[in-house]
Amino acid sequence: MASTAVSSSSQPQLRRMATADANDSTTTSADISPIDSPRQSASTTSLSSLASDSEIIASQKQQRQKLVDGYGNEFEIPDYTISDIHKAIPKHCFERSAATGLYYVARDIVSLAVTFYLTNRFLTPENVPNVYARTVLWGLYTFVQGLFGTGLWVLAHECGHQSFSPSKTLNDTVGWICHSALLVPYFSWKISHGKHHKATGNMERDMVFVPKTREVYASRIRRYAHELHELTEETPISAALYLIGQQLAGWPLYILANVTGHNNHENQKEGRGKGKRNGLFGGVNHFDPRSPLYEAKDASLILLSDLGLAIVGTVLYTLGQKFGHFNMFVWYGLPYLWVNHWLVAITYLQHTDPSLPHYTGESWTYTRGAAATIDREFGFIGRQLLHGIVETHVLHHYVSTIPFYHADEASDAIKQVMGRHYRCDTKDGALGFVTALWKSFRHCNWVEPNEGATGEGAGVLFYRNRNGLGPKPMVISSSS
Repeated sequence: MASTAVSSSSQPQLRRMATADANDSTTTSADISPIDSPRQSASTTSLSSLASDSEIIASQKQQRQKLVDGYGNEFEIPDYTISDIHKAIPKHCFERSAATGLYYVARDIVSLAVTFYLTNRFLTPENVPNVYARTVLWGLYTFVQGLFGTGLWVLAHECGHQSFSPSKTLNDTVGWICHSALLVPYFSWKISHGKHHKATGNMERDMVFVPKTREVYASRIRRYAHELHELTEETPISAALYLIGQQLAGWPLYILANVTGHNNHENQKEGRGKGKRNGLFGGVNHFDPRSPLYEAKDASLILLSDLGLAIVGTVLYTLGQKFGHFNMFVWYGLPYLWVNHWLVAITYLQHTDPSLPHYTGESWTYTRGAAATIDREFGFIGRQLLHGIVETHVLHHYVSTIPFYHADEASDAIKQVMGRHYRCDTKDGALGFVTALWKSFRHCNWVEPNEGATGEGAGVLFYRNRNGLGPKPMVISSSS
């Protein structure tokens, strides 16, 4: 892979990956759109019809040339097929090993247990009499346990995608135990997360992360949509407070109120979404079998997820009664908050970047949606402790059953197919991953189509902001 730096006067360090020879291996696809469907060969097509076809394709490309992403770079809609992706991946990458999966689960559990034992055994007032030093070291304990806990969360995530082992029973058993221990409703999350994979990047159906439209963002700050291009920059303090709130409360609000998922529940095929809206009291959550996130056949699995949480909650309360609730807050509660932080940060940065598009229902396809994700780099933490979930997410959206220990090889293979459509931001390594939170939060306020875009291009939405970063927002009249 060769990297090409794409710069502008306002963002000289932002970049995207590209493959020089990718165009040679890409093909048009019927799953993209009718206008992009494969054409007949020259041997069976007249010169006049070829000319007509060429005019259509040229017209479509002319429209697409008007599309620019949140960096101001030209954007082209993906033009390869899912079949191309699957064919490029070596067959052994699809092989899953129960023994390997269980080894990593055992490794993470042992890491959690040993860290807990050593800290409680030696980090005592007798061994560390200075209270400030002891506080800092206990803070380090919560951070490290949060990383190990996030690694275990990722392995349960593998179970949910059936990439942990060939056995569905083993996958769901391990996933239910590990996720319940982290207060995650395993089956409830597994079902909604699977629907997210089926509609990634779709503004109407994505179950995990739907960015704010121009209108929704304007309503949140109590302004009119046509005023956004005129607003002054938001203050760094305000942005920082919102970001902190997202990192602390993002995960609980998602499972309790579906805050970042789609809000089109009226379309739920069994009618469960009638009158229900996202929000704490809107009837949309991951705990109620009647939630429009699920169907009637899912009820027993939702209740089993709730049972897992009830068991773990009872155990935690009992331990708190015996050892003290403050101790339990330090031993379990603070690491749990770190796990939530990393989970939200990872998910947010996988789907939020100025280079990424989102699509209306009419313009979306599975191929396009899966490409609307980005790989990043989190160094040793990402590759060893978090099992590569940060570094190989684009592949994961195309083939989620590939286990993480084959994901790097499979990712390298699909890059040759995706070419210029593959996106990653690995600048500055692990530090770049952390700082990307702030950069993306400031750069990605809402999504809207390119100004003047028509036809299919009008259904491709890009991030814009009020902070003067990247292309300016559309100028719209108050009557629009």
